[in-house]
Amino acid sequence: MKINVTILLLLLTLQLSAQNHVFVETESFQNKGGWVIDQQSFVVLNSSYIMAHGMGRPVKDASTTVKFPKPGKYHVWVRTKDWAPFPKGPGKFQVSVDGTPIKQIFGESGSDEWKWYDAGETDIKKNEIILSLKDLTGFNGRCDAILFTDAPKFTPPNKLDELTAFRKKLLNLGETPSSPGRFDMVVVGGGIAGTCAAISAARMGMKVALIQDRPVLGGNNSSEIRVHLMGDVDKNHYPKLGRIVREMDNGDPGNGNPDAKEYGDKRKIDIIKAEPNISLFLNTFVYKAETQNDIITAVVGRDIATNKETRFEGSFFSDCTGDGTLGFLAGAEFRMGRESKAETGESLAADKADNFTLGTSNLWASLPVDTVTTFPETPWALQFSDEYHIDKGKADWEWETGFGNFNTITQAEQIRDHNLRAIYGNWSYLKNNKKEKYAKQELAWVAYIGGKRESRRIIGDHILNQMDIQEGKFYPDGSVTATWTIDLHFPDAKNSKYFEGQEFFASTKHIKVAPYTIPYRCLYSKNIQNLFMAGRNISTTHVAFGSTRVMRTCGMMGEVVGFAASLATKYKTTPRGVYEHHLPELTAILKGETLAPQP
Repeated sequence: MKINVTILLLLLTLQLSAQNHVFVETESFQNKGGWVIDQQSFVVLNSSYIMAHGMGRPVKDASTTVKFPKPGKYHVWVRTKDWAPFPKGPGKFQVSVDGTPIKQIFGESGSDEWKWYDAGETDIKKNEIILSLKDLTGFNGRCDAILFTDAPKFTPPNKLDELTAFRKKLLNLGETPSSPGRFDMVVVGGGIAGTCAAISAARMGMKVALIQDRPVLGGNNSSEIRVHLMGDVDKNHYPKLGRIVREMDNGDPGNGNPDAKEYGDKRKIDIIKAEPNISLFLNTFVYKAETQNDIITAVVGRDIATNKETRFEGSFFSDCTGDGTLGFLAGAEFRMGRESKAETGESLAADKADNFTLGTSNLWASLPVDTVTTFPETPWALQFSDEYHIDKGKADWEWETGFGNFNTITQAEQIRDHNLRAIYGNWSYLKNNKKEKYAKQELAWVAYIGGKRESRRIIGDHILNQMDIQEGKFYPDGSVTATWTIDLHFPDAKNSKYFEGQEFFASTKHIKVAPYTIPYRCLYSKNIQNLFMAGRNISTTHVAFGSTRVMRTCGMMGEVVGFAASLATKYKTTPRGVYEHHLPELTAILKGETLAPQP
């Protein structure tokens, strides 16, 4: 029996080695044309993909050079989906080999599942060809990967585990990742919180890696999402806090401003690059954490365009991802959703615990133009009427999807797509039914990266709650002074009437609070020894999170984390050890009385 199994394995190996698979990741295309990289569903797909985000106008072709081991007949497989199959969606595109289009049209299958589609056979006549994608609509067609195989009966795997292994093997991702060396502090997430944490730690003398999964810094305050900064820094108990936030602050361009420059992307990156102690890694999605017991030793990230992997070793780590991604990967305790009144004693808590979270926004804006423009009918989008439509030429914070109907982490793509169906459907209605007002208006910008509000909250040694906020409790380790209202969103009643279960428009009730302080114990993990956190994923209840989540407040959290990390390094202790043994020194730094000596 052993001999037979050995022979079978040998034959299988020989059979596989005889096959030529040429696997092309679309995000690695050399020329993206007008297509954009989307990594928001990496946690679901284990990959990025490219998308034709043309706001109703076809984008320029994406193309790349592909090398083959030998010319010949190859079977072609295309991995894609129909993102709005009602019954067939708008994301149509074609694949061309050396300028010759494959006959099949992709992106209109009527299935919203990512899977491989059989594109038939093509004749590869030379060892190097040009592969291109042609967008046919401008309405967010997307493609994950393209496979060429000379094995006619081979079908690429669709199951995630099998596909991930297949993808890794053909991309040689099993090889040892590159290493930029060891860092004192590894900050994962380059929003306002993470950027401020990196700068704070670096200016205290720490060697810092700042890892961001997009090409820009700022997170929700970047030109990709365009949310203005809120929360005050001038009411702080500690005058040292807020200085770095001010450096990041590009003024108040409002939400969804059509001018990308108003959000200061270049300015943020220039500030980081001017810091000699910071190594910046953009376009890098951290998908793996290496741990020993309850200590993180390293994280591994993958470039969202090239798929190159990098391993970052560090002494301390800070989860500034918003989603609590690093904490989750490392096994940190976390909560997601609402606690009950019985559990927290909060009057604003839900009667029963549930998975309800605040939603995600994709902002948009239109601008006046000199001539009359048109916009197509959108039968695949949400349908509006004289009775109900949003009669505005731009979005603000109210355009929001989630509200417990979606998981903001695992269903990020569906949330974004639902927002797009609302935006395009409403705009189509305005353009075709209110021409007197919108005939000379044109969509100028629509966000394809979602601006999230809520997902995981990592549990620390203290969980901030409603009473802490409203009673203005000042704990000995009080650090960041927060000023924003308790701002918990819920579906707008009229929107619910017309789109029950598919809401995309929000309301809120602002509950004013006096300035209060967030304890330092909310800024490090309860059960992972060397993990800090800053941003919307800190240790709070759902109710308290409604106040702590705004970006100037989150930026100050990052500043505190940088200071605390320097003390943990100086005294060779943990984040908890700073609280237990070195709190007076941390407080002195926050007051601006002293700076810890550089390690």
